[in-house]
Amino acid sequence: MRSLLLALALGAHLILASAADATASAAAVKKEAPQPKLSNIIPSAGSAELYNGNGDVSATGECAGDAKAACKDVIAGEGRLASCLTKRIRAQRQGNVVGRKVVDKCVEALAAFKIDRSKKINKDLPLAKACKDDVDKLCKDVSDDKAPGSVISCLLDKKAKLTAGCSAEVFRTQQEVAEDYRFDYKLYTACKDDVNNLCKDVEQGEELECLAQKRIRVTWECQNQMFRNEKESGDDIRLSTRLFKKCLTDQRKFCKDIEPGHMRVQECLEDHIDEADFSAECKSELEEVIASRVADFRLDTALREACEGDLKDTCDTTLKQMDEDDNSKRSALNCLQSLRDELKSDKCKAEIHRRLKRAARDIRFDERLASACTDDRNRFCSDIQPGSARVIRCLQDNRNSLDQNCAAALFDHEVMMAEDIDFKFPMKRACAWEISSFCKNIPHGHARIVRCLEDQLDNTDMSKECKDEVMKDMNRMAQDYRLNWRLNHACESEIQKLCPNSCSTTPGVTCGGLVLQCLQDKQDNITNEACQDEVFYYELMEVTDFRNDVILAEACRSDVESYCKDVEPGEGRVHQCLRYNKEKLSEQCRNEEMKLAALEYRDIRLRPKLNKLCSEEKAVYCKDVKPGKARVIKCLMENMAQPNFGEECKEELQKREDMMKSDYRYDIGVFTNCESDVETYCKEAKTKLRGNATVLKCLVDNFKSLAEQCQTEMSRAVRLALWDYKPGAALTTTCDADVEAQCPRTKESKKKDRSTDSYFLRGCVSAFVLLVLTFFGNSSGIALRGARSRSGAVFTIGAVGRCLSKALVEGKRLDSKCRALVLVAAPKDARVYFDHPESTSALIQKIAQVQQAAGLESVLVDTVSSTITVTGWVALACIISLIIVFIGGAVMLYKRLVGAEKPHTLHIKSGDA
Repeated sequence: MRSLLLALALGAHLILASAADATASAAAVKKEAPQPKLSNIIPSAGSAELYNGNGDVSATGECAGDAKAACKDVIAGEGRLASCLTKRIRAQRQGNVVGRKVVDKCVEALAAFKIDRSKKINKDLPLAKACKDDVDKLCKDVSDDKAPGSVISCLLDKKAKLTAGCSAEVFRTQQEVAEDYRFDYKLYTACKDDVNNLCKDVEQGEELECLAQKRIRVTWECQNQMFRNEKESGDDIRLSTRLFKKCLTDQRKFCKDIEPGHMRVQECLEDHIDEADFSAECKSELEEVIASRVADFRLDTALREACEGDLKDTCDTTLKQMDEDDNSKRSALNCLQSLRDELKSDKCKAEIHRRLKRAARDIRFDERLASACTDDRNRFCSDIQPGSARVIRCLQDNRNSLDQNCAAALFDHEVMMAEDIDFKFPMKRACAWEISSFCKNIPHGHARIVRCLEDQLDNTDMSKECKDEVMKDMNRMAQDYRLNWRLNHACESEIQKLCPNSCSTTPGVTCGGLVLQCLQDKQDNITNEACQDEVFYYELMEVTDFRNDVILAEACRSDVESYCKDVEPGEGRVHQCLRYNKEKLSEQCRNEEMKLAALEYRDIRLRPKLNKLCSEEKAVYCKDVKPGKARVIKCLMENMAQPNFGEECKEELQKREDMMKSDYRYDIGVFTNCESDVETYCKEAKTKLRGNATVLKCLVDNFKSLAEQCQTEMSRAVRLALWDYKPGAALTTTCDADVEAQCPRTKESKKKDRSTDSYFLRGCVSAFVLLVLTFFGNSSGIALRGARSRSGAVFTIGAVGRCLSKALVEGKRLDSKCRALVLVAAPKDARVYFDHPESTSALIQKIAQVQQAAGLESVLVDTVSSTITVTGWVALACIISLIIVFIGGAVMLYKRLVGAEKPHTLHIKSGDA
């Protein structure tokens, strides 16, 4: 019994002891694992239970050994240990760790901590503390209680407005998500099933790339979250893991001083993408990133940030409207591009310039062109790799076979790219040295560099590759005025006023040179000086290269092939060849070539050879004469008789005179002032132009019916033809027989010279006396008898002109058409006497009326005998004048006889000599 009691007592003691040990053990456990703590740093976000009670990964669990090895000086709590281990794992993946590596179980434990922390901002103590004020200001209406992960999403959406401390912590969370999509709670929740179904075998960190490749099979919810993540992380290369890895070497080489963020590094890499030592893998990845950004405007964060204000102020559009409506987006982007000179923000201008530069380099970066030309690209350019404008050049080479929508998109692309050398990728690449050498101080934009290169075409240092690209660009410009940016902008109002219906409005249909031709035809009506300059520059392009006149090039296609196929275009060589073969050309080609030749005679600068040969004469005699409207050429012709006038210049001018006498279009005065008369009286003659002066002859036949301005110009033109008379010339051929009879060429001796001088003196005496009588109409003294049948007024027009006028005055028989030609050449005051034989008597009657009105008693005029009598001072003045004339004539004859004066040709443009 005693033994039993003792045993019971011992058992009870043991039981009590065990209970006490258990209680003590429980107390110890409770001390090691305190009750979980709540975080409510941001009240509006909703309170949250901290992971492991301290907001950090456990230091005694799966990561105990790694924490002791790599983070022994780190006190766990508020994510400090997690941060230390994360850095260790990153270094480990980059191969920068020596010794112990973080074990997989710790990596998973760390991931579990970060997944839990991503649910609510108050779980992430460093983030909550740094962003408390930002949340109160920007996201106070957002709560993680209602939608986990919403507050951090709000901060990411407002990233540009965050304070520096908050922005740094937000970037830390983004960097973690870039390494593992599971750390973005919304993204992980939406896409985990898709990852399990489509990408379960890929390595960690490549899940999103896998889903992107299989996007068509990804759920809409996951796609939306993927897009949000791409939008939030696209502005910093460190958050684009794939791009960062592939471009790390290039970033260090080209952009080592560029701070990441706001697309700065990506844009720096883009600026160097065509460098010879830029890596192929970085280029390929960068182009893919740019293509996705161009395809969806919401991803172009740099442009969105830079242009938000200008979109609202200049284009009356918001980012929200653009995101929600494709039409609004296209309209707004077109607005920014077309009005880029008017944008207020320099950053926005730079981003728009970059966008256009991209589109010029790669068809994938021009959304409209890429979409419209998909089929044509597959048909003609399927083996062409994108980039370096190769596909665009391929489409240009096949433009005549393109679908209408593609052709229209391509034309619009070219118009948009006409403004800057940066948008003409092949030319910029081919002319890189020339731009840096010849145009280094010229700013880009407004086609200034393009014009500089055009001006350097004759420079022997310009490479053939560059010259070919510049000439090809000029040929394309000539296809449509809208492709010539400078002319298009300078002449916009003039085109609307002078050429409103010259061009088709059908999309993609070019004007084919019609507007340019219209501007040339009406250039005298252009009031804008800048437009005048651009039209003249285009004319220089035409006379230099026949391909720049598309109407002429089309008309002469077969003729060039037949007669000039071995002639290299440029420097006017093909034009020279066509004119050499003028008689063999088709009617259409001849007309166009002669029309261009007539245009050249308007401005000496359009005649390079003439301009060069007459450079000294131009500087001496015409330095103050403004070019255009044949003013300089007219000035040179008026000074051809100068003793020091160069023979080479004179010879070229005489060639021009020959052209003027064969075709009215080469005489700018006749062509301009007789346009309506030609249409009225000589319309049929215009169709027979072959250098045979048909229109000029027609105008002579209808001279009395012409408008006064046209009569004046025709008189000058015919006077010029008789002055520089040549047997067989088209205009003066009607006088060949009379010249042979009345002015035999065998009498070119001194005797003839004296005879000519005698005629000259007689003409001067008669003309001077008539002038005296007219000026002193109320005096009396010297008698002058005038025949009623013809006037005594003699006009002098060179050697043949003097001869024919003398014959006409003396009443010698001339062919009726030759007589009409000589009368047309006569100045108006002399012509009237031949038109009205009673003119001498009329003059006498007029003087009699003046005498009567003045109340003079002495008889000045005898109207019966047609005698004028002058006396007194008037008679004395007349006598003195005659003495002066006779003395002058005697001196001149003496010089002729002794050879003191060398003969020279006197060239007269208008009026009597």
